[in-house]
Amino acid sequence: MLHTARRRWLTGAAAVAVGAIVLTACASQRDDGGDDNASDDVDSTFIFGASAEISGLDPAMANDGETFRVSRQIFEGLVGVEPGTADPAPGLAESWEQSDDGLEYTFQLKEGVTFHDGTDFNADAVCFNFDRMNNFTGVAATESLSYYWGKLMRGYAETGTSIYGGCEATSDTEAVITLTQPFAGFIPALSLPSFAIQSPTALEEYSADEVGGTAEAPVLSEYAQAHPVGTGPFKFEEWAPGESVTLSAYEDYWGEQGQVQEVIFQVIGDTTARRQALESGSIDGYDLVAPADLGALEDAGFNLVNREPFNILYLAMNQAVPALADIRVRQAIAHAIDKEQLVTQVLPEGTEVAREFMPPVVIGWNEDVTTYDYDPEAAKALLAEAGYSEANPLTLQFNYPVNVSRPYMPNPEQIYTNLSSQLEAVGITLTPVGEDWNPTYLDRIQGGADHGIHLLGWTGDYNDPDNFVGTFFASAGNEWGFTNEELTAALTEARGLASEEEQESAYAAVNEQIMQFLPGVPLAHPVPTLAFAERVTSYPASPVQDEVYNMVELSE
Repeated sequence: MLHTARRRWLTGAAAVAVGAIVLTACASQRDDGGDDNASDDVDSTFIFGASAEISGLDPAMANDGETFRVSRQIFEGLVGVEPGTADPAPGLAESWEQSDDGLEYTFQLKEGVTFHDGTDFNADAVCFNFDRMNNFTGVAATESLSYYWGKLMRGYAETGTSIYGGCEATSDTEAVITLTQPFAGFIPALSLPSFAIQSPTALEEYSADEVGGTAEAPVLSEYAQAHPVGTGPFKFEEWAPGESVTLSAYEDYWGEQGQVQEVIFQVIGDTTARRQALESGSIDGYDLVAPADLGALEDAGFNLVNREPFNILYLAMNQAVPALADIRVRQAIAHAIDKEQLVTQVLPEGTEVAREFMPPVVIGWNEDVTTYDYDPEAAKALLAEAGYSEANPLTLQFNYPVNVSRPYMPNPEQIYTNLSSQLEAVGITLTPVGEDWNPTYLDRIQGGADHGIHLLGWTGDYNDPDNFVGTFFASAGNEWGFTNEELTAALTEARGLASEEEQESAYAAVNEQIMQFLPGVPLAHPVPTLAFAERVTSYPASPVQDEVYNMVELSE
């Protein structure tokens, strides 16, 4: 239903993918590196510099990019992604059919696929996984953990709001999943690692659903800490928290194994340290290159690969804070921000200013949406109208992450500094709260109400407007701190429409509704960049980060 939108976007994405195929750079020396592959005499260990610690090894209870990066090597879902695009493609399901009413999906499954524990992948395993996610309770059924199931399925069995109607294994190779309401983005959504199929045997043996703690500080299960089992090209070996995750090639993988026989995700939180690790040859590559490092790396001859900016960086405003529940205050904040200055002074070259909460290439983007131009005097007048002055200044907590880079937020400390100076210039007093990304920052933002204005963003997981505005606003959540039944109803209706024309109109109206309500300020669409050593001759760069390392090619 989104073919036109996908074709529009594919042109740029395909160009990025082609550009990633042939890489040239200066040589970098590795002091050590795994076992040599006798057949082609290459070091078959691929070391990637991760920007942050993973949140766990159970993809159903994860929602961050670094965790998904690891998950994509171990696990596979029913639906994958066409290389270099956001289009859905066959995964563990070779094909599927949708009923006319949009409520029933019949999947034909691959044969001869096994999990890493030797058990068979089949329709029973598919149904086990979907039933499991729908039956999450307690801490497992919170935004901090099963974020995607809760958002996309609109709840859980215990809440009575889930649109998941059930799963039936009609044979070993056929599974039928039903929904209680149409969801136009269901098939592309299944490409998310959160919907990956995991070994039922391992999930039960290692008590995957025994999650403790609180939403703010969850305690992972034994499975999520040390025993993930999927069908992907790599199997789990070791997680050294705060240091690294090590994977090895699964010898019975159904698909192509490739040159890489061992993958090490080395956690290097500091952007400068990641660059130095690449320069010294101790890692083969890293993501989220700092804008300030691009020139030096390019001059030194390292390979720089840009992704299409399929993302959004925003400043959210938590309306659980009384001052931010006042639309005049939210409008004042919007008018106080000079997005052009932010992009020019802080963000990578090629970054585009954002007008709404999704990129222009997604269907329903509205070129006529309400905007809030940079106007400090208008901001001051709105604050005065809301009752704030020099004698009674507006004081807000400003939350931002530290020691991390995200594709949509490559340098959060610099972004914070830029925005805080602009907000203070109109008389807003800020209390800065900078915290490590995982788990502290995300848990604060998504797990409770103790936050004010804050930096966050999103990299699109698949090409559907519901993945952006639906994920943000279709249901009440801790991040935004509001309930807007009119907006929820509009998003619920839009996600179930059958034709692209209907969706285009509906989501254009939704985007206008969002910008009038103004839950936050969409800031920019930054360009994410990866950097690699010379020996990495091909890397499967993906706009939605669907990058699996059995497709990496090495020259030495």
